[in-house]
Amino acid sequence: MPESSLLDIAALVLTLAAVFGYINHRWMRLPQSIGLVIIALLASLGVILLDILVPALGFQEAVRRTLERIDFQEALMKGMLSFLLFAGALHVDLGNLFNRKWAIGTMATAGVLLSTAIVGFTIYFAVGLTGLQIPLIYCLVFGALISPTDPVAVLGILKTVTVPDTLRAKIAGESLFNDGVGVVFFTIIAAIAAGGTPVTAVDIGILFAQEALGGAALGLASGYLCYRAMKSIDEHNLEVLITLALVMLTYSIALALHLSGPIAVVVAGLLIGNHGAQYAMSDTTRDHVQKFWSLIDEILNSVLFLLIGFEVIALTFSREFILATVIAIPLVLAARFVSVGAPLVILGLKRYFTKGSIPVLTWGGLRGGISVALALSLPDVPAKDAILAMTYGVVIFSIIIQGLTVKKLVRKLLAPE
Repeated sequence: MPESSLLDIAALVLTLAAVFGYINHRWMRLPQSIGLVIIALLASLGVILLDILVPALGFQEAVRRTLERIDFQEALMKGMLSFLLFAGALHVDLGNLFNRKWAIGTMATAGVLLSTAIVGFTIYFAVGLTGLQIPLIYCLVFGALISPTDPVAVLGILKTVTVPDTLRAKIAGESLFNDGVGVVFFTIIAAIAAGGTPVTAVDIGILFAQEALGGAALGLASGYLCYRAMKSIDEHNLEVLITLALVMLTYSIALALHLSGPIAVVVAGLLIGNHGAQYAMSDTTRDHVQKFWSLIDEILNSVLFLLIGFEVIALTFSREFILATVIAIPLVLAARFVSVGAPLVILGLKRYFTKGSIPVLTWGGLRGGISVALALSLPDVPAKDAILAMTYGVVIFSIIIQGLTVKKLVRKLLAPE
């Protein structure tokens, strides 16, 4: 059987996304991202069952080879993520974000670090009791990759939930920035786990400043150049092209300079979506830019959540891994609750929050493709299969269970402001 080309694979993925999206919209009527994950997950389980019943078909292995050719980690972290983050940032009100900068900044930095430590240490001791031995450093790696909320999943759910504007700004702002911070923490801890050159606290501080602050500076500079270019003309097709080039070039430069690409495109998106939309775009251009990026967002979201559902085929199943996943889900949620609430209480920022918002932030802090991609990027060490299983379990629980129930929680806990 000839090997499929990238065009064949792209055609298959987009066709499945369209078909599954139609099935969801026509009959299931779930939020698009959740519906696609559920349908793809059921299809994956069907493939696994078919392979068990008729192993001679080798269907599961064929699907696994196709998924390996897609390379989920590469496709998301060096492809789709930049477009999804920029599209999300375009619609975030910078004024609301700036007014809550301390709360958002605390949750996106100290909160992620605290959650990483809590998850890492509790997983090490709890999973160890089951007989599954995962080195502490790799438990901390798991903590780093699972602690950041996924902006793609979070922003997707926010479209379906009515929450007060003040809380919406905090949820959106935190999710847009904490993934970039989380990737930096993951990179540092994974480097330590790999046993390379010893890393000191000073080295960690320098790397964090380079990645996070350097990424923000790059996004501000490239976004400003794009803003000036768009302000000097009035041609909507060209201005859409300029925003597309902005995203791709900014992310490419960030990767080449070892800066945080996610933070860079988020900052650029915030600048273009606020200052640029107000002062550099005509009504026609603004309409075209918003519709173009909304379409990009919907297409890539569909592809991403479809692939998340299919990634179950690449997992290794065992009793120990399933038990570890069952343990990891409540531990990750508990760590999220502490990491959201504790810094805000300690710093006196809780008074700026709507009553009941910490439970909403906890339950609405969805994990998604970024966590899966980071887990897949780990080298082939003995702990990788266990980390992949726990990551996938937390992500699926997060998207399906939390995603489907967060609206009810919001209605129950939050009174209209």
